[in-house]
Amino acid sequence: MVEVFKTDVKQRKQATGLVTALLQAFPMHCISFDLDDCDRILRIEGNSICVTTITQVLNLQGFNCEVLE
Repeated sequence: MVEVFKTDVKQRKQATGLVTALLQAFPMHCISFDLDDCDRILRIEGNSICVTTITQVLNLQGFNCEVLE
């Protein structure tokens, strides 16, 4: 399963911190950012992905994200 999100993350350092936080909630998942894309993509690949949890993790860190359709 793969989910792709549009985010407002701008810096590599921010993305690195968010990947660390997300890996705590989803330890067996592959998580990456593409900050060069105009939508600053967050991509998560794994067996089960909870969109609500991902959104909450980013929101708690001060960032917005939404599923990219």
